[in-house]
Amino acid sequence: MTNYEFIAPCHFGLEAVLKKELTNLGYTITKVEDGKVTFTGDSNAICRSNIFLRTTERILLKVGSFKATTFDELFEGTKALPWEQFIPVDGNFWVTKATSIKSKLFSPSDIQSIMKKAMVERLKEQYKTNWFKEDGASFPVRVTIMKDEVTVGLDTSGDSLHKRGYRLATVKAPITETLAAALIMLTPWNKDRIFIDPFCGSGTFPIEAALIGANIAPGLNRSFIAEEWTHLIPKKEWYNAVNEAEDLIIHDVEMDIQGYDISNNAIKIAMENAKNADVDHFIHFQRRALSQLSHRKKYGFIITNPPYGKRLDEIDDMPALYKEIGKVYQSLDSWSMYLITAYEQAEKYIGNKADKNRKIYNGMMKTYFYQYLGPKPPKRKIQK
Repeated sequence: MTNYEFIAPCHFGLEAVLKKELTNLGYTITKVEDGKVTFTGDSNAICRSNIFLRTTERILLKVGSFKATTFDELFEGTKALPWEQFIPVDGNFWVTKATSIKSKLFSPSDIQSIMKKAMVERLKEQYKTNWFKEDGASFPVRVTIMKDEVTVGLDTSGDSLHKRGYRLATVKAPITETLAAALIMLTPWNKDRIFIDPFCGSGTFPIEAALIGANIAPGLNRSFIAEEWTHLIPKKEWYNAVNEAEDLIIHDVEMDIQGYDISNNAIKIAMENAKNADVDHFIHFQRRALSQLSHRKKYGFIITNPPYGKRLDEIDDMPALYKEIGKVYQSLDSWSMYLITAYEQAEKYIGNKADKNRKIYNGMMKTYFYQYLGPKPPKRKIQK
């Protein structure tokens, strides 16, 4: 089978989590850069990576790369790429997004227009035609120009992979599904440990934890644009990937996952989203204030995305909120706490410096993932 190179973008600071996911799927990593991981695989990798990966935003099939400092060089470099190997004569193709960083070419609309023209010229020559109906499968192209190096890829996913299909309603300032999954996977939490999100909002953290704990692939309940690419990927490969994912689900797993919020509306939305994800039986949602959070058991986890005073009218409330977070955490014996926030005074008001602190960019927003590490539970003695 033909081997391809793929690019998997992710949140800045979480490349190691994605790399581990890809390695666990059996793929060879060729490069790790800020915000993306490149790997190799055959056409089956398009199916499996889209269905199984929890922490990437999309899977790009790399068409090629070249250097360009002028629009003429961009045109010629694009025209030189083997588009006919990927796009059939009836393919609907366009440059859906162009990103330029520290490069001489910086106008997204001009980059998109020139690359489209170059693709048309190449395919005209290859298919011996002057007109394309473009009434077949869709082939959106994404291009990144970094320091004048142009990297071109076909988007195999379509809608971003954070759109799992379960979150039909959200609350203010939701965290994306891919970021939530990546942050959970950065912690030592597993399905045998208690999980509480006291600011659960629309339920993303608890739902992603349940999907991880039950080993439910995040892409099982959605479709992908590359399903139309039957000349590259036989339909059977999609069916095989889905069957593989379904066989790996742990249906009888028992988990203690809880989501709390002070808003009745948030709890209602979270419960509906969990039901859509078919994990509602794993999670207990309840309206509860932070001050009421307690648990008699040891070695649990708080993993959460608390408010951080993004709006001016909220800033004055932050010191008291983070003091309450610190007070609640101190009352939980031997627990660990992980929270992502853009509030830079978090540690000060929590009252303790985090054991670890990782800077993560949530879109363009700089956030911090504060990690308070509790002790490991004692190993269970094996009965002889």
